Amino acid sequence: MTIVDVLEKNARLYPNEEALVEINPANQPSKTTTWREYNLIETAEGDKYRRTMTWKDFDRQANRCANLLLTRGIKKGDKIAILLMNCLEWLPIYFGILKCGALAVPMNYRYTADEIKYCLDLSDATMLIYGPEFIDRVAQVKDQLIGIKNFFFVGDEVPEGADSYSVYSTYCTSTAPPVIITEDDDAAIYFSSGTTGFPKAILHAHRALISSCETEQKHHSQTKDDVFLCIPPLYHTGAKMHWFGSLLSASKAVILRGVSPEWIMQAVSEEKATIVWLLVPWAQDILDAIDRGDIDPAEYRLSQWRLMHIGAQPVPPSLIKRWKERFPHHEYDTNYGLSESIGPGCVHLGVENIHKVGAIGIAGYHWETAIIRPDGTPVERGEVGELAVKGPGVMKCYYKNPEATAEILHDGWLWTGDMAKEDSDGFIFLVDRKKDVIISGGENLYPVQIEDYLRANDKIKDVAVIGLPHERLGEIAAAIIELKEGLTATEEEINEFCAELPRYKRPRKIIFATVPRNPTGKIEKPRLREIYCGGVTLVESQITK
Repeated sequence: MTIVDVLEKNARLYPNEEALVEINPANQPSKTTTWREYNLIETAEGDKYRRTMTWKDFDRQANRCANLLLTRGIKKGDKIAILLMNCLEWLPIYFGILKCGALAVPMNYRYTADEIKYCLDLSDATMLIYGPEFIDRVAQVKDQLIGIKNFFFVGDEVPEGADSYSVYSTYCTSTAPPVIITEDDDAAIYFSSGTTGFPKAILHAHRALISSCETEQKHHSQTKDDVFLCIPPLYHTGAKMHWFGSLLSASKAVILRGVSPEWIMQAVSEEKATIVWLLVPWAQDILDAIDRGDIDPAEYRLSQWRLMHIGAQPVPPSLIKRWKERFPHHEYDTNYGLSESIGPGCVHLGVENIHKVGAIGIAGYHWETAIIRPDGTPVERGEVGELAVKGPGVMKCYYKNPEATAEILHDGWLWTGDMAKEDSDGFIFLVDRKKDVIISGGENLYPVQIEDYLRANDKIKDVAVIGLPHERLGEIAAAIIELKEGLTATEEEINEFCAELPRYKRPRKIIFATVPRNPTGKIEKPRLREIYCGGVTLVESQITK
């Protein structure tokens, strides 16, 4: 079975039930008009505030997409790139690519023109399907994209050199194409976060996609009555693979275009969302907005919201404590994964293990875990080592990069590059990325541990700890601290707050600044190193004592 089979099954069993809803808060005309009332109202540009798609229409649109691609000579095994913001068309296009036997190649919407070209070339894509937000970037490199034979544009004002996706797909039949797909066939190429340079291309088979459906549904018990609020970008494995639980249970998903505490709460309320996956900054923003009085939870319909889960980054225990104080009836889970392991789920906490907040959890459904030394042998329980995972969602390879593949794939095990340890109950605690470990005076410092400590400070909104070069100690820990809106703090206050940390773990330099994060919520530490290291080696007189 493949995820294409699951979509077709849902279309047969529940043809007229809502599968997807797109909410675009930017098009809401006024706060006096409810979202339901706005369902049939159009703005001057013709965009609807709330667009919907049934399971039958979802499948028919995917079939039209597949048949359109076949008319353009696309063959089984070809690669089709998707460069779209979250929208109602995204998932039908993704499934249409799979239905014709091609590989879907989702692309980060923050890519520069050069990165777009790099990823299209690396993946051997022969077609690009893109939206209006990317016209200028694509135009900059269009003449250099010699591998791209067809450009399809999703939008009204079609740029020169591209064809209208909506016009051409409308003329294609909505019956399923005669293409046989198996679990062993290649399905998609995803790109690594690119935090260490240009991203790597990650090749996954259909088997990985269907296993992700099963893992997600097992972990979060989605039923047909659930409603999943999807906020993160669909190009990323995190958002889509969490939605896969909705696909398997034939339950509705709501795609929210834009992020703000008010929009999230309103979407939960009006669409009766039961499951919401948040990134750490979004959860913090919601709590801060409530604390400031900008949002009153009593004004929203929230009683049906049963699960809040977080992934993509370490989760501060202090954040979950605050969340449970505000929303005591919520189940909570955290999910760990990589694009190389088909996204979240290879490790998860489990809603029944709230007493273990701070851990990333235990091996996920169908997964195995190990904490290993550099030679691959297991460490003793309680010791820090590299986390390795094994399961049906492990990538086939880094596409066209056997050297990088050999570095992290070993006899079916994926070496994650994350340092972790296991407690006496078998729960895994993430310590830090291997490459982010700071070695100061011979001591290993794990930034995540220092960051978690600092986030307990009521004035701190976000924090990132990086290593700065030091002439005597090799490196020192520097804390880049983003304060909550309207609050101030001094270096002396932060140093006093850190007094209970072991001396070697205390940050030696305090910097008050914004903490940059990528679209999946991960702190952009290479960017911070570029800003604050700059090839400068500090001496004792330049650091906080």
